Amino acid sequence: MAMDLSVVVPLFNEEDSVGALYESIRSVIDDLEMEAEMIFVDDGSSDLTYTRASQIAERDRRLRVVKFRRNYGQTAAMAAGIDLAAGEIIVTMDGDLQNDPRDIPKLLEKIDEGFDIVVGWRFNRQDKLVSRKIPSLIANWIIGKVTGVPIKDNGCSLKAYRADVIKHVPLYSDMHRFIPAMASIAGARIAEIKVRHHARKFGESKYGLSRVYKVLLDLLTIKMIATFSTRPLKWFAMLSAPFLLLSTVMVAWALADLITDGDLSLPIAGTAVLLGALGVFLLFSGGLAELISSTGTFEVDRMPLLTAQEVALPGRNHPMDNDAVEDT
Repeated sequence: MAMDLSVVVPLFNEEDSVGALYESIRSVIDDLEMEAEMIFVDDGSSDLTYTRASQIAERDRRLRVVKFRRNYGQTAAMAAGIDLAAGEIIVTMDGDLQNDPRDIPKLLEKIDEGFDIVVGWRFNRQDKLVSRKIPSLIANWIIGKVTGVPIKDNGCSLKAYRADVIKHVPLYSDMHRFIPAMASIAGARIAEIKVRHHARKFGESKYGLSRVYKVLLDLLTIKMIATFSTRPLKWFAMLSAPFLLLSTVMVAWALADLITDGDLSLPIAGTAVLLGALGVFLLFSGGLAELISSTGTFEVDRMPLLTAQEVALPGRNHPMDNDAVEDT
């Protein structure tokens, strides 16, 4: 029987939350008139998260539990769950009970309106002001300006996707927060709705100001992909133009000195050669990128571990090592 909905939840050291999390999701999908499954991905927890989740899975066949041998990060765990999901619609959420499964029906209603991605907006966010809320506001503003996708809360994990869209979006590093921007490149229709947000009941947040530099690097990557993906030669030519122009001016300067004074200025000539070489290098790089883009041979792989999980599935074989993940 075809699966309608998959709820994917990455978990990391959430032993106190996993039971209540399951019950809250179960109560929601029980009321939905659709075939649904839950996928919990244990991202290398060092506590009893996997054990407790597996015990629940033994009682409810709708729950599948995946375990990573070590901690790979939230994006990798989310991508693994998405790869394994069989539902036509995939909902992702955090495992710390701060997202509310009762908002899932609202996300599905927006999907039914024809949207491909529905993003949750924690409009009344229950987090610390200085360390979480203010940096988030600044980051969301920057992301919106750079990517052109004005999402108010990119960091909210509570999102709904059409499976045929999200399964083709490459996820690596900390890219889960940039999914709307990545999907917009392919013309996905995106909506944003207000969702509930609760204060953390157990444990401590796994995130802080230390991840800012990762977000900035990932944002630079997204901008490069969005800007250069269609006409890379054009953009590389624009980058090379100032260097070639400056090189030409300095060559003319050096030749003028040679003609008038009979003496060649080696510093000026040498700098002109270096600038010209840099400009030519950028042009050739753009040509190579254009060739790769036009032939369709460039593909951003998710991660080796995300294909390694396939060996754990019945009836599948894959040459990669299966030590990265277990599927229960």
